[in-house]
Formats: sequence, C-alpha cells, structure tokens
Amino acid sequence: MPTYAYACKDCSHAFDIQQSFSDESLTVCPECGGSLRKKFNSVGVVFKGSGFYRTDSRDSKTSSTVPAAKPETTSTPAAATPAPAAAATAAAS
Repeated sequence: MPTYAYACKDCSHAFDIQQSFSDESLTVCPECGGSLRKKFNSVGVVFKGSGFYRTDSRDSKTSSTVPAAKPETTSTPAAATPAPAAAATAAAS
C-alpha cells in the first residue's frame, strides 16, 4: 500500500498515512478538524539498462543531429611542400 502525506491548511499539522488506491482521500484534520491537503513528493526512479536515453535506440548512421561543420583548410599541392624526411636530407647536402 502506498504512503500519502497530508498537511492541514489551518493548523499546519503534517502526517503520513498508508492508504489503498481505492480509499478516499482524507479531508478532515485529526488534530483540529480543519481541511487537509495532500502533499506530493518526488518519486525515486532509477532507469537501469539500455533503451532509456535518446541515443540508445538509434542507428549511428541515421542520427538526427546535424554533424559539426568541418573547419576550412587551405590545401597546398604535395609538390610545393616537401616531406619532412626529404627536407632534412636536402638541408644536410
């Protein structure tokens, strides 16, 4: 059975109670007879395994993200720039 948290609007009395899903919500404070409100808390959920993330169910080839633009490079012809080994031998001669 789930545990529900209630707080009184009049006297601020707060308490937790176990109730079935089919039980009616409490409306009267047991301390002062004022009206109650149900408090909602965050639920501790842990997603384990694959399939919970955006990238888990996608093929790497059909990604919906736009690929990053490649930086522009200026290319020089191979003949204009000597290879490092050839430059070292030419300087040694």
